[in-house]
Amino acid sequence: MRALLQRVSSANVVIRDETVASIDHGILVLLGIEEADDESDIEWLSGKICRIRIFEDEDGKMNRSILDTGGEIIVVSQFTLHASTKKGNRPSFLKAAKPEISEPLYEHFCRAASKELGRKIGRGVFGADMKVSLTNDGPVTIWIDSRNKE
Repeated sequence: MRALLQRVSSANVVIRDETVASIDHGILVLLGIEEADDESDIEWLSGKICRIRIFEDEDGKMNRSILDTGGEIIVVSQFTLHASTKKGNRPSFLKAAKPEISEPLYEHFCRAASKELGRKIGRGVFGADMKVSLTNDGPVTIWIDSRNKE
C-alpha cells in the first residue's frame, strides 16, 4: 500500500461540480492499493499517517502530528501510485489491485484512519473522475510504502 501525504493549508475534492470533501488544515492522502495488500498494511499505514510528525511546534520544528494539531484528513484512492515506467513511455498499472479488491480495502483504510484520528475524515469517491485541489503547506510531501517500512 502506497500513500503520498501532502501537508495542506486547504484541500478539496470535487466531482461533477459538487464538493465532496474539503479541509482547511491537515493532510491530503493519495492512496494506492496493490493486490498483495491486506489488513496489516491498513493498520500500519493508517497509524503511521496519524502519528507522523510533519506539523510545526512552537519552535518551528516539524514535531507535531495531526493528532496533536487537531487537523483533518482527506483520503483519495489513486491507483496510479503503482505505475511502472520501466519500459516505454506508457505507464503500466499491473501492480495496482483490481477494483473488486481495492475498493473494499480503500473503504477499510478510511474507517481505520477515521478511528485512529478519532473523528470523521474526508474522502474521495472510489473510481470517480475527481478534481483534487490543494495548497501544499511548506511544501511538505511524504511518500510511504507499507512494503518498504523504513
